[in-house]
Amino acid sequence: MTEKEKMLAGLAYKAFGEELLGERQRAKEILFDYNALRPSEIEKRDNLLKQLLGQTGTNFFIEPPFRCDYGYNISIGEQFYSNYNFTVLDCNRVTIGDHVFIGPNVSIFTAGHAIDPEMRAAEVEFAYPIHIGNRVWIGGGAIINPGVTIGDNSIIGSGSVVTKDIPANVIAAGNPCRVIRAITEEDKRQFESTSLK
Repeated sequence: MTEKEKMLAGLAYKAFGEELLGERQRAKEILFDYNALRPSEIEKRDNLLKQLLGQTGTNFFIEPPFRCDYGYNISIGEQFYSNYNFTVLDCNRVTIGDHVFIGPNVSIFTAGHAIDPEMRAAEVEFAYPIHIGNRVWIGGGAIINPGVTIGDNSIIGSGSVVTKDIPANVIAAGNPCRVIRAITEEDKRQFESTSLK
């Protein structure tokens, strides 16, 4: 297996071989251009993201600056929005559903390093996929760790560190992130009289 094949299979791998280093450099070049564009150059930004990302919906918006490792491992759905300083270490697949909102300074990390210090010094890494469902809201400053799934409709509170799966239809927050409560019909009624009509 190549190091890239190991990486995508969730096996221990080394990230500084010629293939993976070259792919990260390609992503950095595209992101350099993306992050340097004027605010009015939305179409140019969208076109660069379509070159970089594995899949996008028709309508999406990522506020610059944006950072990622490879880009091709990231899939975003329809009506995706992320605020400033979105960082994705996409050494494995990151799948994000439709109508997902990402607050500022959110980081998604599929990547990790060996626990053993000698293996870590030998530059051994691992990467596990992350899945974020539909209609999820992730508050500013949250960190999503390797291998996590966040269920549909859930909210992750600002500053949370998500180390384990979060089910659908809940509000979760904290470090480590834990379910606080379910999302109920009462939450919908709170706003029904305003913007949903």
